Formats: sequence, C-alpha cells, structure tokens
Amino acid sequence: MECAKVKKPNPLLEEIRFEIVQGGTCVQILHIGAYDDEPVSFAMLDKFTRALSLIRAESCHREIYLNNANRTEKSKLKTILRYMVK
Repeated sequence: MECAKVKKPNPLLEEIRFEIVQGGTCVQILHIGAYDDEPVSFAMLDKFTRALSLIRAESCHREIYLNNANRTEKSKLKTILRYMVK
C-alpha cells in the first residue's frame, strides 16, 4: 500500500483495511447491468435459495465489482452478488 500512496496520493488510502472474512456457505450470482437493476438478480438468487431449501443467514450481502464503473457502460457492468445461507 505504501507504493500506492507514493504513486497515487489519496487521503482515503488511510481508511483501507485488510481483513479475513469467514464466508461459510453462501450463494452468489453474476449480475450484468446497472447497479440499480440488482434487485432483479437478488430475486433470482432468493428463488434459487428457496429451491434448495436454504434460508438466508444474515441480512447483509457482499458485492464484488469486476469492472471500473467509470470506464464501463452501465449495461455491461459485472458484479458478483453473494450472501450467506444455512
């Protein structure tokens, strides 16, 4: 991270933290499109979860962004949506 501070100074770099997240059993989907359209993908994920007789373990979810939103057309954005189940 020290290299990033030299090459691209940014006051927000001090807020970055690295941690290990215990994932456990989860379901995920690749959402392609605008962030505003994610509820459709979450509905598909919820249906899949119910079909496997699983229940959502917590209300929060994870989003993994696979594109730079500033350089990618909204309809081509790719995001992995994931939540834990039991």
